[in-house]
Amino acid sequence: MKNLIARKAHTLLLLLILPLFTLAQGNQLRERRFITINGIEQWITITGDKTKPAILFMHGGPGSTMSPYADNVYKEWEKDFVLIHWDQRGAGKTYGRTAPDELSPAYLKANPLTVDQIVDDGIKVAEYMVKYLGKQKLTLFGTSWGSIPAVEMAVKRPDLFNGYVGHSQVVEPLANLIADYTKISVLVKKANDQQSADVLNAIGKPPYASARDAGKLFKIIKKYERMASTPSTDAWWKLAPEYDNAKDNQNREDGDDFSFVNYVGDSKLGVKPMMATINFAKDHWQFKIPVYLVQGEEDILTPAEITKAYFAKIKAPAKQFILVPKAAHGFNEVVLDAQLKAIKQVNGIK
Repeated sequence: MKNLIARKAHTLLLLLILPLFTLAQGNQLRERRFITINGIEQWITITGDKTKPAILFMHGGPGSTMSPYADNVYKEWEKDFVLIHWDQRGAGKTYGRTAPDELSPAYLKANPLTVDQIVDDGIKVAEYMVKYLGKQKLTLFGTSWGSIPAVEMAVKRPDLFNGYVGHSQVVEPLANLIADYTKISVLVKKANDQQSADVLNAIGKPPYASARDAGKLFKIIKKYERMASTPSTDAWWKLAPEYDNAKDNQNREDGDDFSFVNYVGDSKLGVKPMMATINFAKDHWQFKIPVYLVQGEEDILTPAEITKAYFAKIKAPAKQFILVPKAAHGFNEVVLDAQLKAIKQVNGIK
C-alpha cells in the first residue's frame, strides 16, 4: 500500500512538473518554468538551439509579457538562437505567483515597483542564463518599456552582453509624453476628431496626477498609430493554449494594471511614477558594447526625433540607427525583420 501511494504521489508530481519543464531533445531546448530571482519566483521560457547564441528579451508594457505569444512571433528565430523570454516582476506569471485576490489601492501602495528592482532582477536573470546555458555572453533586446531596464543593464554589466538592440527606445518618458500630447493634438485637430479632442482638453497637458488620465492619452496615441502604420498579423497575438485560462488571463490583466500605475504614478493612490526617475540623455549614453536602435517612423509614443537625439549622443564600439517605414510603436513584419537583422549583426551572422 505504501509503495502504491508513493508511486501515485510520484506520478502526480511529474504531472505537475512536466507542463513547466521540458527537457531538451537533441540540441533543441523547450523549457517553461519558474526560477527564484531576488527572493521571488519568476517565470522564464527558454527555446531554440542550445548550440547557438542566446537572446534575453525585455518585454514592454511594463506589464505586456511576450511569453504567451513568443512561439507565434519568434518561432522562426529558434534555428539560429536560444530565445529567453522573462515575465518581469509585476507582470504575467511572475505577478500571478504572489498576486493578491484583488488588485486594490492598498496593495498598490504597499508594493511599489521600481526600475532598480527590475534592473537588478534582469542582471540576476542574465547571470543565471549565462551559467545555465554555458554561454560567455547574451544578446540583450529591449522593446518600449523593456528598453529602460535593458539600457541600465547594458551600462552596468557589459560583461554579460555582446550587444544591445533597442526597439521603440524610451529616452526620457516625461519629455516623450509632452511631445506625444503636442503631436497627437495636431493630428486630432487635422482629423476633425471631436471625441478625441474633448478627451485631450479634459485631461490637459502632462504630467498627470492620475494614471487613468495617462491611460486616456495612450489610448488616443495607439488609435492614430494604427491609422498610420502597417498592422501585424492577428495570428501573432493569439494566446498559446497553456496561457489561455482564467487564472493566467486575470493575472496578465491585473499585472498590466499594476505595472502601468507604477510606471506613470498616481498621486491619489500614493504611487510614485517610475518614469520620473529616467533621463538617459543625461546619464546613460556611454556603452562598452555595440548598440542598435530600431525605430518606427510613425511612432508617436517614443518619437523618432527624441530617439535620434539620444542616438547622436551615444558612445559605443559600434552603433546603428534603423528607421522603419510604415511602422509605429509596436511590432509588424518589417519591424521584426529589422530586429533580426540587428541581432544577427551583433552575433556576426549573415
